[in-house]
Amino acid sequence: MSNAIIPLLLDSLASAALIFFAAVGLTLVFSVLRVLNVAHGSLYSIGGYVAASICLFIASRQLNPYLSFLALLFSAIFVAAIFGPLIERGLVRWTYGKSEAVQILITFGLFLILEDLQRVIFGVQSFYEDAPMRLLGATSIGGVVYLNYQILLIAMALLVVVGLRLLINHTRLGRLITAVVTDREMAQSIGIDTNRIFILAFSLGVFLAALGGALATPTSGIAPGLGADTMVLAFAVAAIGGLGQIEGAALASLIVGLARVLAIYLAPSLDAVAPYAAMLLVLLIRPYGLFGSVTARRI
Repeated sequence: MSNAIIPLLLDSLASAALIFFAAVGLTLVFSVLRVLNVAHGSLYSIGGYVAASICLFIASRQLNPYLSFLALLFSAIFVAAIFGPLIERGLVRWTYGKSEAVQILITFGLFLILEDLQRVIFGVQSFYEDAPMRLLGATSIGGVVYLNYQILLIAMALLVVVGLRLLINHTRLGRLITAVVTDREMAQSIGIDTNRIFILAFSLGVFLAALGGALATPTSGIAPGLGADTMVLAFAVAAIGGLGQIEGAALASLIVGLARVLAIYLAPSLDAVAPYAAMLLVLLIRPYGLFGSVTARRI
């Protein structure tokens, strides 16, 4: 029995970790900027494409294969540094205070542009380079083989959860973010540079999405269409956890990861449906998500 349960739990946690990186970035951006960024999934896939390209370059030049681990992190930093300020200043900033419908339409247009940009730059072929996963190898416990890379994914997700909590609760930047989230107008009136906070928060959200895409590349590769799949899944996780709730995104990722893996183990034909069935079940019981609540809208 344990030989079946332990791999199921490990697969669920690893799947939840990858989902969490995309969902927590979306959640962070919404909690600070109050913007529903539909283009978030494209930033996830761009991170994957950049990571795969760098890893393939390292392999083709026969460089030290352990550089591929640095490539995963560098690709996320690169995507955040380029796209974070550019998108926030050039497009997202003009949606502040607008209705959710306007935000969705504008960021969906950005999503279409980024999807076409990926096809122009990287083509329509799939990219795959599993050097980081091969280098870490596997561990056999009780006759069952576990990929050490899966354990790394779980550890990275836990590190992000703890890091975000420490950032928000124990740093000056976190206090500034909290002030802006609580009352944007009041924060501006006491001299907080809200534009700078918005850029930093949006870029951090882009970094987390790109990091998720980069970390997913050694396990499943990267292909056209991944951005759309990730976008829908991230919104499902955000809805389950409650929009703007980081802890909710973490718990919702676990629920969705477990639902997907259970479907694969027990009913493979329901793999694509399982996350949204879990979302429907939760929202029927908690319409505002597990950690969400009814809030009054200022008009």
